[in-house]
Amino acid sequence: MKFNILSIFPDIFASYLDESILKRAQEKKIIKIKIHNLRDWTKDKHHSVDDTPYSGGAGMLMKIEPLYHALQDIQKLNKKKKNHKKKIILLSAAGQKWSQSLAKKYSKLDEIILICGHYEGVDARIKNFIDEEISIGDYVLTGGELPALVIIDSISRLLTGVLGNKKSIIEESHSEPGLLEYPQYTRPEIFITPQKKYRVPKVLLSGNHQKIQDWKKKHQKIIKTKS
Repeated sequence: MKFNILSIFPDIFASYLDESILKRAQEKKIIKIKIHNLRDWTKDKHHSVDDTPYSGGAGMLMKIEPLYHALQDIQKLNKKKKNHKKKIILLSAAGQKWSQSLAKKYSKLDEIILICGHYEGVDARIKNFIDEEISIGDYVLTGGELPALVIIDSISRLLTGVLGNKKSIIEESHSEPGLLEYPQYTRPEIFITPQKKYRVPKVLLSGNHQKIQDWKKKHQKIIKTKS
């Protein structure tokens, strides 16, 4: 899968994408991540990507022209590919809430273009050139770079070969809507502090697979999800 990221702060991404699982996924060519500096599609000497809104008010809006030309150029690379499944996403506080079910749906695509908004927002005419607006929660961030990383991470780990153990995504939280994973423990069996001893539940040490499965099922949490 290919991820194209449009941002005015392209250097933000390296420290996260060049480490751990995502780094290995790129080295194995399971995913390809290309970061584009939106300022490369500006025409004035200051490389301006924003301007004041016509309606007045506080803040600046990202301009439509550089975004449009950037999207046109990025998409030209795949025009000749048949059955190329692609989505263009604007990261926006007004967008659809990101979820595990959406991550699974988007993991079937060949390419995702992520537009990182900034300032007060983006000229509304961008909606004519995107497929969807996505939000990662009911709060406001200074830009779309963090949401872009969240989306790339949550999708990539669902792709075959990215995680070392295929079973890792089967029983984890949100593998089913509203279902959170059971508590887990590792060594030492008894963790001792000056005040108290903390033991691993005995059933997990019993070797009785049926009792262990029953315990896990009993301790899974269920949260309400919006339909």
